[in-house]
Amino acid sequence: MMAGMLSTPRPVPGRRVPALVGAGLVLAALPVFVVAHFPLAGWALAAVLWGMGEALGVYLSRLPIGADHLRMSGVVALAHSFRGIGVMIALLAVTVANKHVGIAAVAVYALAYTLSLAVSLLEYFSGEKLGS
Repeated sequence: MMAGMLSTPRPVPGRRVPALVGAGLVLAALPVFVVAHFPLAGWALAAVLWGMGEALGVYLSRLPIGADHLRMSGVVALAHSFRGIGVMIALLAVTVANKHVGIAAVAVYALAYTLSLAVSLLEYFSGEKLGS
């Protein structure tokens, strides 16, 4: 049953809803940070990284990809990879410089990313199967 579910092609889910859900989590974390006296610099770093990553994702989604645009497809794939690597490097550098700020930023960003991924997967697997 699982193999059939994973091998059935479906349309690529949209990016808007997962991005908005992740942004909503980042915004919802602000009052938690204020009340719990967590470092606001960590929340701000996560918010900036989330916003910049999503803005880059929107830009990349507008570029032509596919068999007719192989060169641009490679550029888009590399840019998506470096987007994640860049976030990890920034979070690692801040964590080395200031452990409390870095851990707070990692927690917020990781939760937003995980929730966004979960929503994206739900959209994908609840979508209509191609060729049905």
